[in-house]
Order: sequence, then C-alpha cells, then structure tokens
Amino acid sequence: MTDHPSPSHAFTVRDATDADMDAVTAVYAHHVRHGTGSYEYDPPPVEEMLRRRDAVLEQGLPWLVAATSDGDILGYAYAALFHGRIGWRFTVEDSVYIAPGAQGQGVGTALLNALIDRCTAAGKRQMMGVVGDAENTGSIALHRACGFEQVGVIKAGGRKFGRWIDTIYMQRALGAGATTGVEE
Repeated sequence: MTDHPSPSHAFTVRDATDADMDAVTAVYAHHVRHGTGSYEYDPPPVEEMLRRRDAVLEQGLPWLVAATSDGDILGYAYAALFHGRIGWRFTVEDSVYIAPGAQGQGVGTALLNALIDRCTAAGKRQMMGVVGDAENTGSIALHRACGFEQVGVIKAGGRKFGRWIDTIYMQRALGAGATTGVEE
C-alpha cells in the first residue's frame, strides 16, 4: 500500500475488495453513460463487475482502487491480458477510471504507476493503453506522463453518442521489456 497525497485528497492505492465494488461500479457507470473511454452503452451491474474483477485476479493480475481514509473510492485500475493466445502472455492492457470530481488530482497517475509496478513484478514485459476516443486528452496525457508512447490509431473503430470514434494505441515497456529473453 502506498500513500499518495494530492491537493484535495489523501488516498491510498490498494487491492480492490468486494466491499469496494459498488463504488467501482458507480465510477464505471458514470464513464459508460457520459464518456467515450468505454464503448459500452449500458453500465453493467455490480454482479458483472465482480465477475470481471474475479477474471482479472484469476489471471494473476491486479485490480486496484484509490481510496480515502474514509473509504471513498476515487478511482480504480486493472490490467488484463492484451490477447488470450499464449504468445501474448507477457503483454497486458491497462484500464483506469477516475470518479467525477477526482480527475486531475494525481489519482490516475498513482493508479497507473502502481499498476505498472505490479505488472512488472508479475513478469509482464509490455503494457498497452487502448484509449477510447482520440479526443480523450486526459487519458492520453496520463499515459504519456507514465512513459507510454503512441504506437497506432484505429480510425472510426468505435461508435457511440452518434459519432465514429478513433481509438489510440499506446505502449510502454515493463521491466526489461524486449531486451532479454524469457523461458518459453
């Protein structure tokens, strides 16, 4: 657990618990309803979010929350395998969602850096940021600040709120990246 002070919140980044998942679900629901960071149209219920978290944990990957000392959830982040085939097993994709009112205060940076650290410790070698909407300047800036570089764009690959949306692919090496081999 790491404490990360910010201008208006003191918070801790830690593993998500079952008790956090109602708040996590509410954070995600806000982004589904109002943003283009997710291409879902209908917010999933807490039972589905619990299932998704359990699937991530079963892969040995982290699902983290940023929580105040009062237990308020300011955001969450998790890593999932980028693709399911065995050759992709060293590459993960991050997801970071911040509660309304907590954006721009270091919560996303703390969550993404903790996710990077945990995935590196788990032996992962590459992390992909798949940013829904090329106009999502906050997510793009967050990824850049955490060492990601843009590696591709899918033009008009998503559709939401009556418009076509570009998807930005960003990538960051973890640990030794591709500089050393691994046991097959």
